[in-house]
Amino acid sequence: MTMNILVLNGPNLNLLGTREPQIYGADTLADVERMLIEEGARLGASVQCFQSNHEGHLIDRIHAARLDGTRGIIINPGGLTHTSVALRDAFAGVALPVLEVHVSNVHRREEFRHHSYISGIAEGVIAGLGVQGYLAALRWFVARG
Repeated sequence: MTMNILVLNGPNLNLLGTREPQIYGADTLADVERMLIEEGARLGASVQCFQSNHEGHLIDRIHAARLDGTRGIIINPGGLTHTSVALRDAFAGVALPVLEVHVSNVHRREEFRHHSYISGIAEGVIAGLGVQGYLAALRWFVARG
């Protein structure tokens, strides 16, 4: 049975590779998605990717995951990490395991980035490993089974 993993990316992550490359690196979101889909196939997992700059679209996709065979969600919530109770409640409502990923180490950055509404319900948080953090999250889900 194939493990279905959903990868969500929040606001401004469509700018990966061009937005503040000294912080976020040169890999684009398309590069990250391709890397995850290829690694998922190698590991026997199906990876679906979705990015939106709109909180409601992300919430709708989380709700859909409850019924579409998704077994786990990897999310980089972007700026919604620090502001969205609604996103946190969507995860709580669907009761799927979640891993939170951040390309940069948010704890080495501005104070407001140190708080996450998602971390408290996530299985784990990966921060500061660049785009490799997404791969670590995917491998964790596959190893967990």
